[in-house]
Amino acid sequence: MNRIAGCLLLMLIMLSVLAGCVRPQPVAEAMVLQSDKPRNTAPQVLSGDLQELVNGNTAFAFDLYHALREKSGGNLFYSPYSISIALAMTYAGARGETEKEMAQVLHFTLPQERLHPAFNSLDLTLASRGKAAEGKGFRLHIVNALWGQRGYKFLPAFLDTLAQNYGAGMRVLDFALDPEAARKIINKWVSDHTEGRIQELIPPGTIDYLTRLVLTNAIYFKAAWAEPFKKELTKDDAFYLLDGSKVIVPMMRQVTNLGYTEGEGYQVVEMPYEGKELAMVVLLPAEGQFESFEKSLSAERVQSILEKISYRQVSLTFPRFRMESAFRLAQILKAMGMQTAFTPDRADFSGMDGTRNIYIGEVLHKAFVSVDEEGTEAAAATAVIAKITALPISPVEVTVNRPFIFLIRDLENGAILLIGRVLNPAQ
Repeated sequence: MNRIAGCLLLMLIMLSVLAGCVRPQPVAEAMVLQSDKPRNTAPQVLSGDLQELVNGNTAFAFDLYHALREKSGGNLFYSPYSISIALAMTYAGARGETEKEMAQVLHFTLPQERLHPAFNSLDLTLASRGKAAEGKGFRLHIVNALWGQRGYKFLPAFLDTLAQNYGAGMRVLDFALDPEAARKIINKWVSDHTEGRIQELIPPGTIDYLTRLVLTNAIYFKAAWAEPFKKELTKDDAFYLLDGSKVIVPMMRQVTNLGYTEGEGYQVVEMPYEGKELAMVVLLPAEGQFESFEKSLSAERVQSILEKISYRQVSLTFPRFRMESAFRLAQILKAMGMQTAFTPDRADFSGMDGTRNIYIGEVLHKAFVSVDEEGTEAAAATAVIAKITALPISPVEVTVNRPFIFLIRDLENGAILLIGRVLNPAQ
């Protein structure tokens, strides 16, 4: 019995050891290599630089709107600010023709040494919003991060610029050995910083062994209306489509003081959120004039419309809606004029690593919005995937499937100790 018990005990020990060997391992987290330069929380920005940056971002927003509406036949929602920030971080490493093209497309009119502090100032200003709200869950969260290949050398000046102006530390991953694990870690970061609203920003296969850097931005916004809609007034009603057909959707109703203006062929209503620091602006073209009005939109025209808004009593009927969207922006940005940044052997991001081996492989963007009686929840995220142009040397293929000679030698003095040949390894 003692022998049997001993054998059973030995078997249990072996099984426990084997179980330990195959225990699932947790997903690795990224190590953060933060620049020794802290975030500059009081950037020195010249008078007018902040407004010039906002004007440029607005111009890019409507350029991109027209590019996207041509590709999308249906609903459209995106965050031009998220895209601008992610590309601004990338722009910090751009030089030469790449820098010029990016500046033209993105409407970056300030020199680099003033652009990034201006972005920092704008970001800090936005982060301060919500203090006037009275505890109804106002949130505006904007965060950036860099994800670099383990062992790859990035220039300290590039990392310092992003740390000081965007609060972006370098998180180290191994794209070369395990791109799928790296993708999951980045996607989890995006999900965590958008309250789970943006899932799978980076799809499988987008990150590969050539990836050297991923620049990410995430935005989460949630706010109550300054004047919430009463749920009991919401009724199903008709919403008329461009082709004349209609769908039945929940329509919210209220009569209150709102920002309003109108012009030839349109009405505009501005609905502030609690604290009245941010607002939703609705541009409503007259019946049958949507396409002509949409085509006429530009940063200048929208600004001229917004300047005419004043508060008055408005009887508002507005649909409750929810929307998600996803875009691959590489081809769209190339068509807008950002060619060299996406072209291997032509892209110049030498400000990142001191070489011209880096180019942008893809720019990914996802956005979510939900509007109901209480307020608005929205989230967006952008990832710029930077890859290396210089391909690793392909391994030489050697298949030892025929007779061969071998020898064993001393590496220091070259003495051959053993020598032989194999004509038939099966003998």
